Amino acid sequence: MRRLGELEAEIMDRFWRWDRPATVREVVDDINLHREVAYTTVTTVTSILFHKGHLTRARDGRIWRYRAAASREAYSAALMEDGLEASEDREGALVHFVENLDDEEIAALRKALRTVGRRTKQ
Repeated sequence: MRRLGELEAEIMDRFWRWDRPATVREVVDDINLHREVAYTTVTTVTSILFHKGHLTRARDGRIWRYRAAASREAYSAALMEDGLEASEDREGALVHFVENLDDEEIAALRKALRTVGRRTKQ
């Protein structure tokens, strides 16, 4: 999975935070609170995100309402999986990854491993 571009990430951030269907107009209006972006640009990028599978959409009269196809966490996990697949030494890649984690992140990783361990035992 390719990492999102700057505007793609900015658009997806809204859908992930809002966790509801939204129109391009809503996204444009929200982005324009911080910086100027053209409606047509957001329309194009939103359509690209839909075709890449990052967004779903449903017709609401004459407009499309878009929604994130997966959570931000699922997207992040897919990026990490791709990173591991790029290595010929997955264990070595994991060691380097863990070496760069802070104590809080290591605690979260341990908790995630325990959670997954419990699921596999059931």
